[in-house]
Amino acid sequence: MERIVFLDRNLLQSTLPTLTFEHQWQEYPMTQPEQVEERLQGATMAITNRVVLSGSLLDRLPSLRFISVVGTGTDCIDLEACQRNGILVSNTRDWCTGSVSEHVFSLILALHRHLMPLHAEIQSGTWQRSLSPYVAPPSIPYDLAGSTIGLIGYGTLARTIEHLAQAFGMNVLIAEHKGRSAARPGRTLWRDVFLQSDIVTVLCPLTEETRGLLGEEEFRLMSPHALLINCARGGIVDEHALADALQSGKIAGAGVDVLSSEPPEQQHVLLDPHVPNIIITPHLAWLSRKSLQNLADQLIENLEAFVAGQPRRLVQLNHH
Repeated sequence: MERIVFLDRNLLQSTLPTLTFEHQWQEYPMTQPEQVEERLQGATMAITNRVVLSGSLLDRLPSLRFISVVGTGTDCIDLEACQRNGILVSNTRDWCTGSVSEHVFSLILALHRHLMPLHAEIQSGTWQRSLSPYVAPPSIPYDLAGSTIGLIGYGTLARTIEHLAQAFGMNVLIAEHKGRSAARPGRTLWRDVFLQSDIVTVLCPLTEETRGLLGEEEFRLMSPHALLINCARGGIVDEHALADALQSGKIAGAGVDVLSSEPPEQQHVLLDPHVPNIIITPHLAWLSRKSLQNLADQLIENLEAFVAGQPRRLVQLNHH
């Protein structure tokens, strides 16, 4: 009989389809780091969204054979330790493409059209006291039509962003990998993407290779009217460099749904009130009713497929 432990059930607010195989099910609303080992003792299958499963922990869980990640990113799991211990890992894929792409453009439009500062002007009574029929924004917006958006990463989500951008009449640049001296057909050299883009959108996964991928050098290349959007992972962007770029006017604004530590500490550099023109949302770009159901369905499919001996959506350890 399989013993299944769901470590952070609260993060999946949807009804799960019934499993067809014999099993014991234990779920916890949330699990703190010091509780993980005790809760997974004797488990054959673990389900996690963001609970960290370190190598030293996995080495001490001899019964564990399968981990199902409720989400796409697997940076919370030591994949080398999984391979060492014969533990298979599956994730969920393309389950929230629509909701994340909508969130990306929500941030773009809110920043581009100065919605937050204009709303603040209304709340403070500025328009009501004004003799003018309108209140001037901090700067006159550029039209999205004819502007250029640069995509960092080019998976399913990026392709959806590309189609939406084209619907707005935008030009799309797909970034070549950083450090390459020649661009593949359809790609643009890394440096040129930052030089030419009015908006840069981060859409790649967090790996050891992409950690700190965007930093001071990239912000220095960007136009003073350019925006950065990150709905991927916080660790991909050097947050201190981003704060400096905003404070010094190297770029015009940023919209981020992810931070390097979540929840962030009170003194997180991007939460400093002196950092201007930034919109931060609490890692919820993925959230919609459809995406939640997609997530639940794929989770159950992954569990069923593993037990049937035909595992699906396996996460491979990349060797470089």
